[in-house]
Amino acid sequence: MTTLQGRTVLMSGGSRGIGLAIALRAAADGANIAILAKTAEPHPRLEGTVYTAAEAIDAAGGHALPIVGDVRDDDSVAAAVEQVGRRFGGIDIVVNNASAIDLSPTATLSMKKYDLMQDINARGSFLLAKTSLPYLQASGAAHVLTLSPPINLAPKWVGGYLGYTIAKYGMSLVTLGLAEELRPMGIGVNSLWPRTTIATAAVRNILGGEELIARSRSPQVMADAAYEILTRDPRTCTGNFFIDDTLLRESGVTDFSAYGDPGSLELDLYVDEWG
Repeated sequence: MTTLQGRTVLMSGGSRGIGLAIALRAAADGANIAILAKTAEPHPRLEGTVYTAAEAIDAAGGHALPIVGDVRDDDSVAAAVEQVGRRFGGIDIVVNNASAIDLSPTATLSMKKYDLMQDINARGSFLLAKTSLPYLQASGAAHVLTLSPPINLAPKWVGGYLGYTIAKYGMSLVTLGLAEELRPMGIGVNSLWPRTTIATAAVRNILGGEELIARSRSPQVMADAAYEILTRDPRTCTGNFFIDDTLLRESGVTDFSAYGDPGSLELDLYVDEWG
């Protein structure tokens, strides 16, 4: 399983950033890629829409299906899964990429934002994987990949951003639980997280502006790591919480300079040390 050619990927989010980079990497193999995202119209602070992502996927050699929908809504997700099945005949890979972030402390985090993070991050990941299960069970190379961190219970992380941490660790529990539950079916379920901050809209708009962007790796490092996971045998590659650069080093990558200046990088949340 060294290629994604002919495989069908259903991704939440993916109009930009890490999700789009993963989609374009799969597209280079000729994969079918369905993007389920809310961004149908250009946003003043967010580059790209589900339609511009589809254009880029097609241009990169893939076969795109843009779907305007909401991963929080049961009917929207069910309709998306049905549409992908009709268009491509099945689903081989689910990528839980959509995520909301708010690092406000408990006292100032609104419950509306808390609920948003829970609904998109934890519930959305569970819902998309659950709804896709009939197709995944029928695939001979099924993967569920969730962009969430190892469950690091160090008090500085849990106590630093409690609302966000609950939501992200909820995504990680989806990986931990589904990996065990779906192991007998031969479905690989894993999480992937970056060692460093990644140059995305969330980093620019929420975490640290252009200064932090300059200390971040490009989304391509996550795309290459995701590709490594998704081309492995799901029967033996499951239940892992991969860190991007550790995985790539184990796969033979020695030069990371193409992903960003190695002398100025910033560790990401939930990561305690350099690999």
